[in-house]
Amino acid sequence: MKRTVSAHLEFNIDSRANLVFSIAAALPDEGVALDERISFVKDGEPIEPIEIADLHRTRLHQLISEPGVLVVDYWAEVTGQSGPPAVAPLDLITYLRPSRYAESDALLPTAQAEFSGLTGRDLLTGVSSWVGSHLRYVPGSSQPTDGARETLLDRRGVCRDYAHLCVALLRALDVPARLVSVYAPGLSPMDFHAVCEAYVDDAWHVVDATALAPRQTLLRIATGRDAADTAFLTSHWGNVTVRSMEVTATVDELPYDDVRDFVSLG
Repeated sequence: MKRTVSAHLEFNIDSRANLVFSIAAALPDEGVALDERISFVKDGEPIEPIEIADLHRTRLHQLISEPGVLVVDYWAEVTGQSGPPAVAPLDLITYLRPSRYAESDALLPTAQAEFSGLTGRDLLTGVSSWVGSHLRYVPGSSQPTDGARETLLDRRGVCRDYAHLCVALLRALDVPARLVSVYAPGLSPMDFHAVCEAYVDDAWHVVDATALAPRQTLLRIATGRDAADTAFLTSHWGNVTVRSMEVTATVDELPYDDVRDFVSLG
């Protein structure tokens, strides 16, 4: 499998800012070829970021920028697929806990009422189908501060809202679950995408209730508790606004994806 991805981002920076980007593909396994380019240019002058390793092979790019217009470009071609994600004992504790956008403790009654008796593959299929059928995908309908509880009440949202609700419901049922930001070949409209990753039957599997892209083609960017850990940009100090953003993701062949199948992010 060969996947080609890119991101072109432009920002207005009103005052000196500390910026952390999470747009590069996570480091792949040995044997998977990764060819990539990344650049940061402010007012026509290149800036060299610091690359910082985060959990689960996530790569962050941090820079301090003075006021002006910042242009960020990323391109990557990935040939091959990584194996199933590693499983660490701490992960199975961390990803059971409620978090900022996945309030699993508040959704316990709903999870027990809707999915009582389901386990393993049937549980993942049930949660994915339930969230997909109870929410409407409406761009711009949610706020950046909305969590799973608001999404359940509003019954609409975008990919991160779908993923947060899946994560929260699964954690409420004692299934470790986490959020993953990805490049998603086949996604329409094209953008950065977010999915849930759940630990059942001794492995991590993808749950994407939006069903907007084949799970087999997804390319991992960042992995964490929720969107607070996986946002494409985290900024401090200065005021930063997005001028424009364009994301692309293609694959040599789009596969058929059956929601009932186990799929691991590779």
